[in-house]
Amino acid sequence: MNAGARPQRLLLASTGTKDPKAPDILYVKALAAPLTVDTMPEATLKAFADHGVVDAVMAADGGDCEAVIAEFAKAGVDVDALSARLQEEARHRSSSRGTN
Repeated sequence: MNAGARPQRLLLASTGTKDPKAPDILYVKALAAPLTVDTMPEATLKAFADHGVVDAVMAADGGDCEAVIAEFAKAGVDVDALSARLQEEARHRSSSRGTN
């Protein structure tokens, strides 16, 4: 980007809150970051316009992501297996829609 290339933006898809017990703008606040695209549902957009405030944006360097993942591993989650499973599920969803 500094050399003039157009950046590829991170796409956050359908960031509406599915759990009715969770705040209606939970993911919009948590995933706010520069140079991203968020395809939130209209109800979420209206809720954010009504009462949303972004306190901070995600850190460009991932912040404390390594520490958070280490806590999952310490709690017994096989992080590598989970990562592989999520990637496989994403590939399956993508191929069933005819996109790669």
